[in-house]
Amino acid sequence: VFIAHTFTTCILCSFCLISNKHTMAEEGAVASIPRLKTNAGPRSGDKWQTRCKEELITLIKYVKTNKDNDNDWFRLQCSKDGTRWFGKCWIVVDLKKYEFDVEFDIPVTYPTTAPEIAIPSLDGKTAKMYRGGKICLTDHFKPLWAKNAPNFGIAHAMALGLGPWLAVEIPDLVSKGMITHEETVAQQAAASS
Repeated sequence: VFIAHTFTTCILCSFCLISNKHTMAEEGAVASIPRLKTNAGPRSGDKWQTRCKEELITLIKYVKTNKDNDNDWFRLQCSKDGTRWFGKCWIVVDLKKYEFDVEFDIPVTYPTTAPEIAIPSLDGKTAKMYRGGKICLTDHFKPLWAKNAPNFGIAHAMALGLGPWLAVEIPDLVSKGMITHEETVAQQAAASS
């Protein structure tokens, strides 16, 4: 069950961004995620295949760590060439599980550029989202990614991008009545049939 209260203070605090005090987020969420070594993107040929293997190994380790800490909150799979990722993410709010489809493409300038993670079912429900359901990571996550590229990967994007975004935005959307538990259950039932 993913509940990321430890991220909330830092993710909303512009002082942390200005003074480079990302230690809470970096040490807490990223300490268990291996840094990637291969600097390659989708146009890098064989080096991209090596990078994809590193990404998968890192994701497997991150998911295992989450499960060991009873903090399992997403599943991802990728296209054969590793450029399209999709799956599910979920969060528990008021003891109710809210589950969403998540997707993103690897940009051609990856790993210099972070992927733009989208939750299409939430498109238009919050100001912290772009067209197509792409979550807003500009102010908080992108500077951290830029500072750590090319060593950050998909697991880092999930831990420091999507995770904190879910922890902040979904409870807010629930409290405002913008999403309901019944609505998300119905969407997932329709998607699986």
